[in-house]
Amino acid sequence: MKLMICIVNNYYTSHIEKQMNQKGYRMTELSSSGGFIKKGSTTFLFGVEEENLEDLKLHLEEACTSLESKKGRQSEAPRRFTYFVLSAENAAFFGNPGKNS
Repeated sequence: MKLMICIVNNYYTSHIEKQMNQKGYRMTELSSSGGFIKKGSTTFLFGVEEENLEDLKLHLEEACTSLESKKGRQSEAPRRFTYFVLSAENAAFFGNPGKNS
């Protein structure tokens, strides 16, 4: 299992969310302000099996280009999205704080 952290330019956020949901991807959206990559971005967390990772990347790219074919490319956006992939195979679950185990 892999964890993809995908930082998306806000121009593409709602379209990516809709397209990935339609394709059956499960994700968590983190809204934040700040300048990790650049202000005006949203972070998605995807849990994906390694064999599906390339398909996910392709689907993200297709979602962006399909939006651009309808609305054009945002000229201020230096990139559509940036992603990082981490191994989640040995991740440990720490439980719910405040609950007795």
